[in-house]
Amino acid sequence: MKNWLLLSLLLASQLLAQSPADVPASHQEIQDLFALMHVREQVGQVMEAIAIQQRTIIHDNLKRHTPRLTRQDLARLDQFTIDIMKDLPIDDTVEDMIPIYQRHLTKSDVEAMTTFYSSSTGQKLLREMPLMTVESMQAASPRIQALMDKVMERAAEMADDAKGKSATPKPPSDKQ
Repeated sequence: MKNWLLLSLLLASQLLAQSPADVPASHQEIQDLFALMHVREQVGQVMEAIAIQQRTIIHDNLKRHTPRLTRQDLARLDQFTIDIMKDLPIDDTVEDMIPIYQRHLTKSDVEAMTTFYSSSTGQKLLREMPLMTVESMQAASPRIQALMDKVMERAAEMADDAKGKSATPKPPSDKQ
């Protein structure tokens, strides 16, 4: 019986000794970190950069595959995507991110990140990150465009194959 009591006390002391830093970060701690990191602004900038890159890729593909497309058609398409981006709920998107960060970051992680992002180097990283992201996307754009070209070619081949199969007469039935 003394052994059980000793073992129980030992286990209880281990549980109590667990660092509070091992607990998940709270909703408010993640919100504070996001504010320090300017996450809301970064999400908006990244989404805009993605939209610009996608417009360029779409323009290139449409021009190649739909030669009759006019500048006005492209302008209407651009306005449509701009209007969609205006409706993007950035605040809701950021709010949706909080539980994900809570699952992956402990209180001590958030404290360490807060220390880093409060430093001059952390603030510089935050200032430069949007431009680095845009430049990285621009650098990757030719690769993405080449991939999109392959996808479009394959889709055209598949469409041609499907047309060819549907135009082929059906063999006569064995039933008579």
